[in-house]
Amino acid sequence: MTMPKFSPLPPSRNLTEELTATLAERIRSGELVSSEKLPTEQEMIAAFGVSRTVVREAIAALRAEGLVESRQGAGVFVVGDKRRRPFRIEADGAATVEGVIAIMELRRSVEIEAAGLAAERRTDIQLKAVQQAVAAFDAVIGTGDVAVSADFEFHKSICQATGNPYFESFLEFLGHHIIPRQTVRVQVSSAEEMTRYLQKVSREHHQIVTSIEARDGAAARRAMGRHLTRGRDRYASLVSTTADQ
Repeated sequence: MTMPKFSPLPPSRNLTEELTATLAERIRSGELVSSEKLPTEQEMIAAFGVSRTVVREAIAALRAEGLVESRQGAGVFVVGDKRRRPFRIEADGAATVEGVIAIMELRRSVEIEAAGLAAERRTDIQLKAVQQAVAAFDAVIGTGDVAVSADFEFHKSICQATGNPYFESFLEFLGHHIIPRQTVRVQVSSAEEMTRYLQKVSREHHQIVTSIEARDGAAARRAMGRHLTRGRDRYASLVSTTADQ
């Protein structure tokens, strides 16, 4: 086969990640085309100046992303069918106001139903976890913490209370993207302004919790819908105000 033009990787703290990113970019750009066989382990070791372990770990990572497949006795090939590749949200896609708002719209379609199911299905133990999560969020208000972790844990506790593990898995997949004030930097004018912002969020959290306590699925769905809609609007307004300063 014709050997693609590769060059040794620059020094890196994680050569596996570097090699994975390099090969993934060449696949996505079309430089390595559908059904093309990748170079052998020995060829990649020589071309990139890395160990056999690094090559094997990188190929495993590409396989997990659905970018390549191994064919017994034939080698590793680029996967052409994009339907076989897992859904993903690129980090830079959540680094803009537009990207954050798009993700929040996606959250609405999942978390509104999660809140309703949590109200209808939750156990006493799961309710206790939701109550503890909202209390943990309240505890950091006014401390200077922007409450990203506490906010995420509150929403995750609701997903856990549905009894459906896929809701929690979806939230875990989104990870830090779920909390917009972490992915796009917003400068508030004072600590007091951030405190007021988080107090509004807290009041909405408590409305959701009250509905879950009452086992009122319809009310929980409405409360979560209001929370996410207001959060989107509040965040867009905060960013707009910052940009005008």
